[in-house]
Amino acid sequence: MFCEGIRTETDYIEALRKEPAVRDSASVEIRIDWTASGAVPLTLVHKAAEARDRYSQEEGEIDEVWCVFDVEWPHNHPNLREAKEKAKARNVNLAVSNPCFELWLVLHFEERTAWLNSDTAGKRRCQHDKSSGKGLEGSEYMPRRTVAAKRARALAAKHAGDVTEFPHDNPSSGMYLLLEAIESNG
Repeated sequence: MFCEGIRTETDYIEALRKEPAVRDSASVEIRIDWTASGAVPLTLVHKAAEARDRYSQEEGEIDEVWCVFDVEWPHNHPNLREAKEKAKARNVNLAVSNPCFELWLVLHFEERTAWLNSDTAGKRRCQHDKSSGKGLEGSEYMPRRTVAAKRARALAAKHAGDVTEFPHDNPSSGMYLLLEAIESNG
């Protein structure tokens, strides 16, 4: 697992890892590679692809490697399409949130279909969980993750129906894909 965010995304994944269905599953091992935290998406994908190769040589079979990153609005990260293409070519899975990871957190509490920027998503998140913005208390989110995944899946279907393509698929979050991958192995 390679996360753009240094704190919030990793806090969420750590909380997910502690969930009994995930923690007690022999078929799921979640590792966060901290060396790439804070990197832009293309760098993150590059590091993930390198790690996939290295882990495969050192440890044998690696089932999945994931990158978790944002699009960021109104100023998108550079080279987003290139990052997505490289991920596909190198068998790296993506959980991209648009405009940002905070949208994924908002979906735990409310349905959201209207465009928003990163700042607004962050404020909405803080209104729901009463946080200061960075980091999170996993116990507030884990019981709501199934609802958030359903909402994110519905957004993906809406964008597909509207033929709205990345990176213009605001709002959206591919975190539901990551949850499905982890929890289907549990």
